[in-house]
Amino acid sequence: MNTEQVLEEFRGAGALREGHFILSSGLHSGTFLQKNLVFQYPDRTERLCKALAALITETVGRVDVCISPAVGGIIPGYETARHLGVPSLYVEREGGEFKLRRAFSIEPGARVAMVEDIVSTGLSSRECVEAIKKAGGEVVVRPVS
Repeated sequence: MNTEQVLEEFRGAGALREGHFILSSGLHSGTFLQKNLVFQYPDRTERLCKALAALITETVGRVDVCISPAVGGIIPGYETARHLGVPSLYVEREGGEFKLRRAFSIEPGARVAMVEDIVSTGLSSRECVEAIKKAGGEVVVRPVS
């Protein structure tokens, strides 16, 4: 799936917005991707995440688990994990810090695909990667920030 096909999934769901937006990071943008308008459609989400899973496999080979930051990354993380045939976990904030909770754990040295929904400043992605490392995982895939 190329960039235009990805954007078409967002356009088709009415999720590609143009105007002036102040993002949760405080940054300003002329474009906004309302990802939840895409993620409400299982068929669109499946196409996007299946393509992401194929790209992950092509780029780094096998992974053991997908881990996402809650709440926004849970849906794409789960769907990507489904196509990779691996478990899907997520980190949550506890005391202001991302951690694996809910009895989630990973094996030391597990190869982890960190799947995020949207990256603006990359802060939550970096915090998620740090939590994965603290839990003993090796992040082999992460968003570019």
